[in-house]
Amino acid sequence: MRFPVVIHKDANSDYGVTVPDLPGCFSAGETMDDALTNAVEAIELHLEGMLLDSEPLPLPRSIDAHQQNPDYADGVWALVTVDLSRISGKSKRVNITLPERLLAVMDQYAAQHGETRSGLIAEATMTYIANAQMTLE
Repeated sequence: MRFPVVIHKDANSDYGVTVPDLPGCFSAGETMDDALTNAVEAIELHLEGMLLDSEPLPLPRSIDAHQQNPDYADGVWALVTVDLSRISGKSKRVNITLPERLLAVMDQYAAQHGETRSGLIAEATMTYIANAQMTLE
């Protein structure tokens, strides 16, 4: 799952990172690379906390959806990829049956986007649930 982040840097400070789709999720780093790496960890921890609290996970919106917010006016935008299969505690191996062609399409998509099959299934599940919850509201 890819989350937009906005990066701010004041004179004599580290790079600060805000995750607009996850209120209260912030990070920082001495360099831009460190800030983005730390942002992924902050997002994973934030999402794990939401799952532990049985809160629905929000779907990330596009950068365009956030750019008009004056709180982010002077920031630099980036997208960070979070592998949802890495959160929520210990992984559990399951046996599922899928059509062979669908499995091939999944594997090809995952490879092209630097994801794993498990990560893709986890992301698809969370997206499906988030969309269903939005429909109910």
